Amino acid sequence: MLIAGFPSGAWGTNCYLVAPAAGEECVIIDPGHRAAPGVEEAIARHRLKPTAVILTHGHIDHVASVVPVCGAHDVPAWIHPDDRYMLGDPEKALGATIGQPLLGELTIGEPDDLRELADGATLSLAGLDFTVAHAPGHTPGSVTFATPERADVPPVLFSGDLLFAGAIGRTDLPGGDSEAIMRSLARVCLPLDDATVVLAGHGQQTTIGRERAANPFLRQVAAGLTRPDTGAPPPRRGL
Repeated sequence: MLIAGFPSGAWGTNCYLVAPAAGEECVIIDPGHRAAPGVEEAIARHRLKPTAVILTHGHIDHVASVVPVCGAHDVPAWIHPDDRYMLGDPEKALGATIGQPLLGELTIGEPDDLRELADGATLSLAGLDFTVAHAPGHTPGSVTFATPERADVPPVLFSGDLLFAGAIGRTDLPGGDSEAIMRSLARVCLPLDDATVVLAGHGQQTTIGRERAANPFLRQVAAGLTRPDTGAPPPRRGL
């Protein structure tokens, strides 16, 4: 399996292109702020043909390029219905005015073909299977995408802003819920095999085993705590 990832935009949001191999169809995950040039570069480098865009949640740092990317390749996008409103009204999701000098020109709105994700569904796209898990807490409609173990790679979790290396997503924006994110960590992350590779919305790659041992929030969940309790808020990576 080929996974080409790169950080983009003002928040260094990770965008991923996933394909069975170079020269084949691919799925694009979270084309965020200023991600379109990086998407096109990865497509050209690996000779890929996009078939869909899938979104872990609706914050502008993860979806800002969804309209131009979908339009350029005539592909659908998928998002959880609880975050769909954010595509047309990103400021409502942030509780603040977006700084245009920082962000530059934005294409706000929905792509021509927008479909809704459901918890537990399996998306069969580009010759790959992505299992959807609804994981509210960072936003009401946050989801993760999991791919099963294959001969050439271990299982992979595209965790969005649910789980980072050493941290979790912020919950202080509209729709955030600290207890909900702890429940999502318990339901979605704890049952996974330690060998599962975690590719998050921000920051470096990690594994479930590494986070189970060292991530203070995942350790709290394993101990049965229902709300974050570290004496300090989680790092504010992205939005």
